[in-house]
Amino acid sequence: MLRGGGAKGGLGGGRCLPLAIVAVDAVLAIVDGAIAIVAFLQLLRIHLRNQQLGWTRQKIFHLMIGSYNLGYLTYFIFTPFATCGDWPCWSRGCGFFLMACPEILFLAAFLLLLSFWVDLCHQANDEDEEDDESSYNEALLEKSKTKISSLHTDGRRRCCSFGTMHVGSRQKFVILVIALTFVFMIAFALLIWVGRANNPIDSSLVARVYFFISSVAILLLGCALACYGLLLFSKMSKIRSEMASTEMWKVASLAAITLICFTSSAVLALVTNIPLQLLSYWHSARMDSISSSILIFLYYFIGSSVPSGFVLWVMRELPPQPAADRPEESRVVTFMRESPIDTHNLQWRTAVTSSQNKALKASPI
Repeated sequence: MLRGGGAKGGLGGGRCLPLAIVAVDAVLAIVDGAIAIVAFLQLLRIHLRNQQLGWTRQKIFHLMIGSYNLGYLTYFIFTPFATCGDWPCWSRGCGFFLMACPEILFLAAFLLLLSFWVDLCHQANDEDEEDDESSYNEALLEKSKTKISSLHTDGRRRCCSFGTMHVGSRQKFVILVIALTFVFMIAFALLIWVGRANNPIDSSLVARVYFFISSVAILLLGCALACYGLLLFSKMSKIRSEMASTEMWKVASLAAITLICFTSSAVLALVTNIPLQLLSYWHSARMDSISSSILIFLYYFIGSSVPSGFVLWVMRELPPQPAADRPEESRVVTFMRESPIDTHNLQWRTAVTSSQNKALKASPI
């Protein structure tokens, strides 16, 4: 029986990573660190720009992107030292935990994106659901075209005023799924820890099963984003507006990028077990450190860095500055502007327009 730290397929082993893999690890750390810094700085700019808004979807996405990239940065920094130094905790589940946490946050961010797109695509069917009334009227790629009034309520909507947040039913489902995913991951980490002792549990097999399930989930998420992105693109294309045209192509490009990146990284993980090669380099006579380092870079850069950077670029615009003395104006979501009415979409447009003011108070989740 092979223990988890054995030479064949185990997690750990006390070998230092090859120089090529260490170099890729350092590059990935720099990339993720840069994305985290940009996300947190932009989050600060958004908050300082208009502190009356409270938590918005734009803030939530910047917080999540910064958080999981910070998690990847931590993992990439510790990996070469822990592997070379053969840290006992690293091979007994800590390394697995440190690698899986940012991946779950990454999954949460894009599941949240998917839930918003589902809301927008099915808002006509959900019109009678009071819990979703606010959430489906605010587009993900939202750009404010008017300033905010009624500042007498703004004192309660500061940066950390989570008590006033409204959570839609689909976003609650996303939170539940992510919570269960964390429990699922912790259970696998405990199995890896137990598998290090003299028992039939194979730690490396447990890790492979986890990453197989994770890769399939990412693959399905990419396909779902592509489908709903296409559906949303189709709805937006029926609205004759320059703003709608701009946002329409943002949705289409984001859907295409997530499909390509998620599919590529998922297939790469399923075929090559790349995540485990960085977690603990598996010594093999057939393994080429150069090709492995290239695959590791492609897996993390294409699978995480590219989608994260594109979302930051799409949501780069700052919210409007507050203006206390301006009369209240109607607020139009990203892809809704006044245009000739299409009778086929009359009910859909009416549902959006009638609750635009409520969207100001909608939950970012």
